[in-house]
Amino acid sequence: MARGIDNCNPGNIRRSKVRYQGEVRPSRDPDFKQFENLAWGYRAIFVLLDTYRIRYGIDTLRGMISRWAPPSENHTDAYIRAVAADTGLDPDEPIDTRDARTMIPLAAAISRVENGSRADPHDVEAGWRLFQPEA
Repeated sequence: MARGIDNCNPGNIRRSKVRYQGEVRPSRDPDFKQFENLAWGYRAIFVLLDTYRIRYGIDTLRGMISRWAPPSENHTDAYIRAVAADTGLDPDEPIDTRDARTMIPLAAAISRVENGSRADPHDVEAGWRLFQPEA
């Protein structure tokens, strides 16, 4: 099983001081967060991407993935191409992180790149319901 799935962290979010709902503390993984279930892991993806847009003004797929998966650790351009292909999103168009029709496929695509297998849509949708963005 892929590490991200085993950790219920489909985005492979690294350990940090930031605390998320549904996070298992302390994480048994030395590098990555762990969540109670995949829905909480997907919620963390939505929270983090929304934070990129609201707090840092990063509102494009290219910007978000470049921060999510920096070139120091990843083949970022390939990651961007893969997510754009999966979602049909233009890498340089603004993304509304409060729109389920955009964000559910985006989180699923991130999970696929991170874990090498398709996300279960029920888990992604459950994560979106936990996120419950304000309009």
